[in-house]
Amino acid sequence: MIKIVEVGPRDGLQNETALVPAGAKVAFVDALSETGVSEIEVSAFVSPRMIPQLRDATAVFQRIRRKKGVIYSALVPNIKGFENAIAADVEKIAVFTAASETFNQKNINTTVDGSLDRFRPVVKQAGKLGLPVRGYISTAFWCAFEGKIAPGPVVELTQRMMDMGIDEISISDTIGKATPEDVARLLDALLPKVPADRLAVHFHDTYGRGIANVLKSVSYGIGVVDASTGGLGGCPFAPGATGNVSTEAVVAALTQAGQTVNVDIKGLVRALKFLDPYLLAKPPALPSPESLACSTCEFFDGEKCCGREHKGMA
Repeated sequence: MIKIVEVGPRDGLQNETALVPAGAKVAFVDALSETGVSEIEVSAFVSPRMIPQLRDATAVFQRIRRKKGVIYSALVPNIKGFENAIAADVEKIAVFTAASETFNQKNINTTVDGSLDRFRPVVKQAGKLGLPVRGYISTAFWCAFEGKIAPGPVVELTQRMMDMGIDEISISDTIGKATPEDVARLLDALLPKVPADRLAVHFHDTYGRGIANVLKSVSYGIGVVDASTGGLGGCPFAPGATGNVSTEAVVAALTQAGQTVNVDIKGLVRALKFLDPYLLAKPPALPSPESLACSTCEFFDGEKCCGREHKGMA
């Protein structure tokens, strides 16, 4: 079974211009809790000056209705953020770095090594409390500043983070430029050294290849996929990065490919409606699951895709 980590409440909203009130975020999370997703990244305990959209993380965590079997996680940048997360009863924390030195400097004003030094005490304290830790590696394929990222540094960084005590590494295509070939190249380098069950994938859909990249990852045995309902999101520190791959499209594509994904697409659509009054840029209308084609084309409107004939669902 493929597990879905719903990142809409955090990664989806952090790049929105309009400030969504805490009550709407709580309703959104509560509705997502009923859809079957395995984990919801509810918010981030970061500087409100840097990410004003997430300034109400504590209030949101205090008000959500927690459903048994769903993990409620948060991103934390440092020990202060960790302390605030613990006070809010966060069940899993995430720390973050990038494979690109330039992106790290633009995003968190430090080097790759500096980022590891910054969250090392967070991981240590989480271990003492028995709290699971996820680590994000941003720009794992391409960087807006440095271009193509070679697999070697990503593999090394993944190993360093796991040696530190991080339980799960989410390999992230921050600017959405990766192709399935890029995904295969990185996983071919990673998997001989890192177990597939310690990895997740996190794709943005800037160039329309998010679903193809998810399917390629799953074909390699990756069982955890990050996605954002409605395709919300983007990175405020990565020029050109648009929304995350949408949870609805991920669930539809994986199901059509024969994978077991116990997530209710209609429930996801209902959850998104709690944000509709506040989003300045509405997410694009999603095609129906019935229009799903192959992993190359993702979705098609007619009977042709990638040069092949299709009848209904491929």
